[in-house]
Amino acid sequence: MMVRRWGGMMVGAGVRVASVTRAATGLTLVLLPDGAVGSVDVRGGAPATREVELLRPENLVPGPDAVLLTGGSAFGLAAAEGVMAVLAAAGRGFPAGTVRVPIVPALAIFDLGGPAPEVPTAEDGRAAARRALSGGAERVAEGRAGAGTGATVGKRTDDRPMRGGQGAAAIESRGLTVSALMVVNAVGSVLDADGRVLAGPTGPDGVPKSWLDSFPTASPRFERDATTIGVVVVDGALDKAGLSRVAMMAHDGLARAISPAHTPWDGDAVVAVALGGRGVDAGWAGVLAAEAAAMAVRRAVVAANA
Repeated sequence: MMVRRWGGMMVGAGVRVASVTRAATGLTLVLLPDGAVGSVDVRGGAPATREVELLRPENLVPGPDAVLLTGGSAFGLAAAEGVMAVLAAAGRGFPAGTVRVPIVPALAIFDLGGPAPEVPTAEDGRAAARRALSGGAERVAEGRAGAGTGATVGKRTDDRPMRGGQGAAAIESRGLTVSALMVVNAVGSVLDADGRVLAGPTGPDGVPKSWLDSFPTASPRFERDATTIGVVVVDGALDKAGLSRVAMMAHDGLARAISPAHTPWDGDAVVAVALGGRGVDAGWAGVLAAEAAAMAVRRAVVAANA
């Protein structure tokens, strides 16, 4: 069975990515083609989200027009208003009587550092939406860019975190392609496929180490709060129930690459979308989603700390 992997890309007909990068924060927009179907799975204990409940299988709306990943914690979710305004003007959205309502689920990381933190704005959302509609790109700016600009990993009481960031990867097997875009701002350390630490808390020697090496005896006092968020794109057809399973399985990739993942202090969440076309098996799509997500997480921190 032939498996192809490649990095930095979001693959799928009509998928376009646009980022806005500011000094200490940013956002990344994934614009989807008409007819995309989506679902979501939230595993972290401290999520910051907007409009994700409508993606659950029991709810009416079939899927999103775009997915927004943003810094700024709950403040950054306001950037989705700018995305909606531009998409509405372009005639995108769920038909509701005489109007169309663009469906833009948004997921945020906590990157609020300093006394006057910078947050993405509705105008940043407009800029990203205009860029995506005018062509966007399949290749993702990795590392300290877009929603990953202010991200860090390895947050523990007595140690310094390393840079987090955003990364993308795609994997193809049996004629099915699954892509993942991940923004990594984890409490834990990021590990390679052999369990070696790629990024994590560092002591005086500057060497990253496993978060588990000295678990804090008291409740952790993190320099910044956390969260890993992402979008998985399946280049095939699935319903919302199948995509819910794909989103769940994509979290396996987070757990392989981040230790620990899904903590009470993280707000880990993944949106899974299917572009349509030939029907695919949800289980196999989930297997590829987990692999792509783990690869994207690792690429994010390697690029950020290069």
